[in-house]
Amino acid sequence: MKKMAALTMSLVMSGAMTLTGCSQTESGKPAANGERIKLTIYSTANDKATQNVYKKVTDDYTKQHPNVSFELQFPGNDYESILKMKMAANDMPDLFDTHGWSQIRYGKYLADLSQESWVKDISESMKPIVTDKAGKVYVLPLNAAKDGITYNKDVLDKYNIQPPKTLDEMIAAGEKIKKESNGQVAPFFFSAPDSASLAQFFDYYATSLLISPPKNYADDLLKGSFDWANWTPLAAKFKEIYDKKLMNQDVLTVKDADKASLFAQGKIAFVTGGPGFVPDALKMNPNVHAGIMPVPAMVDGDEPTFSGGERFTIGAWKDGKNLEVAKDVIREFAKPENLKALSEASGTPVGMNGINPDLGVFTEYYNKYKDIRVFPYFDRVYLPSGMWDVLQTASAQLLGGKLTPEAYSETMKKEVARLKAQQK
Repeated sequence: MKKMAALTMSLVMSGAMTLTGCSQTESGKPAANGERIKLTIYSTANDKATQNVYKKVTDDYTKQHPNVSFELQFPGNDYESILKMKMAANDMPDLFDTHGWSQIRYGKYLADLSQESWVKDISESMKPIVTDKAGKVYVLPLNAAKDGITYNKDVLDKYNIQPPKTLDEMIAAGEKIKKESNGQVAPFFFSAPDSASLAQFFDYYATSLLISPPKNYADDLLKGSFDWANWTPLAAKFKEIYDKKLMNQDVLTVKDADKASLFAQGKIAFVTGGPGFVPDALKMNPNVHAGIMPVPAMVDGDEPTFSGGERFTIGAWKDGKNLEVAKDVIREFAKPENLKALSEASGTPVGMNGINPDLGVFTEYYNKYKDIRVFPYFDRVYLPSGMWDVLQTASAQLLGGKLTPEAYSETMKKEVARLKAQQK
């Protein structure tokens, strides 16, 4: 009992010290009173280059504030499930990445950052994504998503292939690569064990099939009147790529982390997604060359597109016991030199004005495609929360022979209805 009483007193004292640590100076920054504070930061960044920037920013902050330390967490495939459990327990990280869901999924857990000085620098394209109609700013955008296809330029050059403009052209290019490399190069890379790899394909190309063409299904999807049989051609194309052995045949077991190594070795040509893994590939092979291109069109008469929105963000848990310190850490991340470093490490554009990152060869591509249309990620607009897992799982079942393209469409119909009913 004495030990329990002592422990209780210790916790009370600790809580009192924490409250003291949140006191403010006239500048609005946390008082440097020596109070020991440890903040948790969760991020979806899964490449070492970007993770290292997080570490440098937090290390620099600790040098300025020796009483503040950090626990950095990069859960990878488990990020979404971990955050769901934390939301259910109302025990969120002090600072966390909203990976595209700052308002819809995480909004009620985030502190309002509208009074921060960096808010005025949010780019016009990013402003409506991280700001609601009432003016609440949910997160600091650390970079911006303008996603398409990352390709191995050395492979395309070797086989005299230009970046395809349609999915059929891309499949034809894959057949050429497979034939002329004697099967040594997998035209497309996917990883079923990864939480995003297969789903990413469907998220991008759903826009190409259903949203970007002049005659599209955007209104039907929003109104709930969409005929899910129209999803079948997309599932059929993905199955075609697999059946023609145009993707890595270990797709059901390979880890997404192997992507950088395979790319560095010239064993894969096209990767659905941004170039965040390329810095890791360059460490393995400094002579490999990467390019980026928009997502090819699927409908005759349509043009390629990019998918965009949030990439990496950082927001503060509104009920965090060290909220003011957390806000000050966000100010550290908002420094131009840190945003520039994050953009360069991830190989993606910035979401803030006044910052000009050197994206190396990717600058050439972003300039080349500057007039290409950018659509919000399909799932963030047209699917209920929770459908990402369905996309990934159903896609793996399609490849494993457990679902036909038609059955995939039926699964989408049922799961969308089920999740919408749950979220009413």
